[in-house]
Amino acid sequence: MKDAAPTQSGQTIYLKDYTAPGWLVEEVHLTFRLAPEATRVLSRIRFTPNPDADQGQFFLHGEQLKLISASIDGTPVAPDISEEGLTCAVPDGAFTWEAEVEIAPAKNFALEGLYMSSGMYCTQCEAEGFRKITYYPDRPDVMSVFTVRIEGDTPVKLSNGNPVASGEGWAEWHDPWPKPAYLFALVAGDLINHPDRFTTMSGKDVELNIWVRPGDEGKCAFGMEALKKSMKWDEEVYGREYDLDIFNIVAVDDFNMGAMENKGLNIFNSSCVLASPETSTDANFERIEAIIAHEYFHNWTGNRITCRDWFQLCLKEGLTVYRDSQFTSDMRSAPVKRISDVIDLRARQFREDNGPLAHPVRPESFQEINNFYTATVYEKGAEVIGMLKRLVGDEAYSKALDLYFERHDGQACTIEDWLAVFQESTGRDLSQFKRWYSQAGTPRLHVSETWEDGTFTLHFRQETPPTPGQPDKAPQVLPIAVGLIGPNGDEVQETTLLEMTEAEQSFSFSGLGARPVPSILREFSAPVILHRDTDNAERAFLLAHDTDPYNRWEAGRTLAKQALLRMIADGAEADAGYLGALATLLADETLDPAFRALAMALPSEDDLAQTLHESGHVPDPQRIWEKRQEMRSAMAEAMPDLLANLYAAHQVPGEYQPDAGPAAARSLANSALALLSRRDGGDRARAQFAEADNMTQQLAALSCLLSIEDGQTELKAFYDQWHDDRLVMDKWFSLQVAYARPDQMAATTERLANHLDFDMKNPNRFRATFGALTMSPAGFHHASGAGYKLLADWLIKLDPLNPQTTARVCSAFQSWTRYDADRQAMMREALERMAAQPKLSPDTREMVTRILNA
Repeated sequence: MKDAAPTQSGQTIYLKDYTAPGWLVEEVHLTFRLAPEATRVLSRIRFTPNPDADQGQFFLHGEQLKLISASIDGTPVAPDISEEGLTCAVPDGAFTWEAEVEIAPAKNFALEGLYMSSGMYCTQCEAEGFRKITYYPDRPDVMSVFTVRIEGDTPVKLSNGNPVASGEGWAEWHDPWPKPAYLFALVAGDLINHPDRFTTMSGKDVELNIWVRPGDEGKCAFGMEALKKSMKWDEEVYGREYDLDIFNIVAVDDFNMGAMENKGLNIFNSSCVLASPETSTDANFERIEAIIAHEYFHNWTGNRITCRDWFQLCLKEGLTVYRDSQFTSDMRSAPVKRISDVIDLRARQFREDNGPLAHPVRPESFQEINNFYTATVYEKGAEVIGMLKRLVGDEAYSKALDLYFERHDGQACTIEDWLAVFQESTGRDLSQFKRWYSQAGTPRLHVSETWEDGTFTLHFRQETPPTPGQPDKAPQVLPIAVGLIGPNGDEVQETTLLEMTEAEQSFSFSGLGARPVPSILREFSAPVILHRDTDNAERAFLLAHDTDPYNRWEAGRTLAKQALLRMIADGAEADAGYLGALATLLADETLDPAFRALAMALPSEDDLAQTLHESGHVPDPQRIWEKRQEMRSAMAEAMPDLLANLYAAHQVPGEYQPDAGPAAARSLANSALALLSRRDGGDRARAQFAEADNMTQQLAALSCLLSIEDGQTELKAFYDQWHDDRLVMDKWFSLQVAYARPDQMAATTERLANHLDFDMKNPNRFRATFGALTMSPAGFHHASGAGYKLLADWLIKLDPLNPQTTARVCSAFQSWTRYDADRQAMMREALERMAAQPKLSPDTREMVTRILNA
C-alpha cells in the first residue's frame, strides 16, 4: 500500500503496513482515441503533495502499457519503467503529469482494464484494472474528479458522470464527484438504449438508460422497472437520493463478474440485466432485480463513501449486500428471502470457512485482491451488518447510518470508521463485536437446557475451530433470537434477543406453567452452526407449531437431514415420520407456496458431506447421491395424490408475470412436478414442455425429464429453438452437466467443452459448463478422478487468457481433505500439476497454493 514501494507480483501485502498516499490527485483529464489493436490514452493529471503523509518516491501503477511520451509541467521526462509501473523524479510542490500510452483492447482476454466484447469497447477496473489503461496511483484512497473525452467511430460513447459535449466522432463526460480509479468506466459501441426517467424526492429529473446490443432492446423493461424501484426504495428507507443528471446501465456479454457499480455508468454481465418471459426464469428475474438494486445502492455505500484500501472491501460489499437483501425482502417474501440467503450462506460461505480458503471478513493480508471477492466478504459481511442492526435496534441503526453518510461522504473509509458511528450514536462498546471482522471460521453454538419450578434455562457454549493462521479464537458477540412454545403449540414467550458475549453463558425464563419447547436462532440471527441434542418428535412439533418461518423450515430441513444421514450410514429406509410431517406442511394452504417449495428441497450433497466429515466419517459422494435419489423417490411414493393436487392447483393462468405471487405458485407446482415425474414417467413434464409459453415452465419441464434420464427429444428441440440466444444456451450447457449421472458427468462436460457453441473465453459459458460439474459432488468427486483431471486440464488452458475466472473456479478443490485417501491423492495430483505450470498467473498460483497447504 506504499507509494514508494511498488508491489511485486506474488508479494504478500499486509493491512498493518498501510501508509497514506504521498501524492493526491486534484483532477484527471483523459482522452481515448479508440482502435481495437492500438488505442491511445492521453492523461493529464494534477498532483499535489499529501500534507498528511511523507511523499517518498513518486510511483504510478501501470501494467502492459506502451509508453509513448511523458512530461511534467510541459517538460518531457524519461521515467524508470517496470512490470508494475513507473517511478520518476518530480517537483516538491504541485505539478501536472501528462502521458500518452498505447494499449490493445482486442487482445485483452483477461477482461480487466479496457477490452472488447462482441465489437464493443468496455472497461472493468475493480479491483486493479485501471493500471492496464494508463499510469496512475491505482489505489482506492486516491480520489479525484474525472473529465473524459472519447474519440472513435462508434455511434455511442459513454463514461462516468454527466455528458458535457459531443460532436462528430467524439464525446466528453465530466464526473463532479471525486472517485478512485477503480470506479472509472468507459463504453463505446453500436448500442441501442431503452430510456426512461425518474424524479427524485427533491424533484430532480434524472435520465435513465439501459444500453444493449441491437436485438436485445426487448429485454430491458424489467431491468428498468427494477432500477426505478431501487431508486425509490433507497430514498424511502435510507434517505439516499441520486446525485447525477443521468444513470446508464450497459449489458456486456463478456464479463468476469455479475456487474460493476461505476459511478453513473453501471456495467452489467448481460445475464444480470437482460430478461424476457420467453428466455428468463423466475429465478433469473429475481436475481436481476437484486443485482440492479445492489449496484445502484453502491452509489452511496461504495461510491460516495468508498474503501480506504482493499482490506476494507467488506465495508462496501457487506453493507450493500445487506441493503439489497432488505430490498428483495420488501419487494417479495421476507421469510423466503431469509431462508434462501441462509441456504446460500451454508452452501458457499460455511464451506469456505471450514476449508483452506477460510479468511476473516476483513483479511489481514493478500497477494491478489481478486481472490478475496468471496462469500466471506460479501455474504458473511452482510450477516455481520444484520447482527449489528439486531443488537442496536432499527431506530439506532437508522440514526447511525445517517451519521455515517453525513460524516464520511466523499471519503475513503475503514471498518473502524463504520463502527465508530455506531459507538457514538448508541453509546455501545463494539470492541468485542469487531472480532466478527477479524476472526475467520464459523462459530459452533452448543445448547442444553434445564427445567425447574417453572423456570426454563438455556445454557450456551460457543467455540470456533482453528482456521489457517488463526489457531485460537476468542468468544464473539452472538445475538441469539429465542422464542418459547408451550406443549399445546401456543407461543408462551415471544421472540427475545439474547446477547451472548462469553464462552459459556446461561439465560433463564421464569413463571412458566409447563416445560416449553425452545425455538432458537430465529431468523437465523447469527451465522453459526447450532448443536443441540433433540429428537424427531420435537422437530416435528416445531415444524407444525413454530411461528418463526425460518425455524419452521429449519426443523423440516433437520428432519430430512437426520433421515438422510441414517440412510447413508446405516442403510435405513426413508423416515416415515419425516414424510408425514412434510405432507402436512405441504397441504397447509395458509403457507406461502414459495415457502412450501423450499421445504420440499433436501439438504445438498455438499451439506451432507460436510456434516459427515465433522462427525468423524469419510463421506462417500456416490452413496450420498444415491440416498438423496432414494429419498426423493420415497417422497414421490408417499404422497402422490397431494403432489398431483399441488401441481394442478398452482398452475398460473394468463399472461406471464414475474411477480412474487405467480413465481411462488410456479415454484411449488414445479417442485411437485419433479417428484411426480418419478412416478408418471415424465408424462406431465413432456406435456408442460410442449405447452410452455415461458422459460420458467419450459426449463422446469426439461429438468424434470433429464432428472429421470429422459428428455433427449426435448433437449434437441430446446437447442433448435434457442441456439441463437447466448444466455439461454448457457442454460442448455449447464442442464446437461447438472443432470448427467455421476459416472457420466465428466464425459458429458468434456463433450460439451468441445461443442461448436462452447467458448472458453466467455466466462458465462465456461462457468455454465464447468461450474455445473464442480457443483455436483458425486460427479466431480467420482471415484475415477475424471472430474479432477478434466477441470485441471481446462483451467491450465484458461489461465493464460483469464486468470480471474481460473482462480475462482479453483475453489472447487477447497474441500479436498474431507474425502478418502484415493480421492485426496488424485486431487493433489491435479493441483500440483497446475502449480507446476511455469507461467501460472499470480491469481491462480495463490489459490492453488492455499488449497494445497490445507
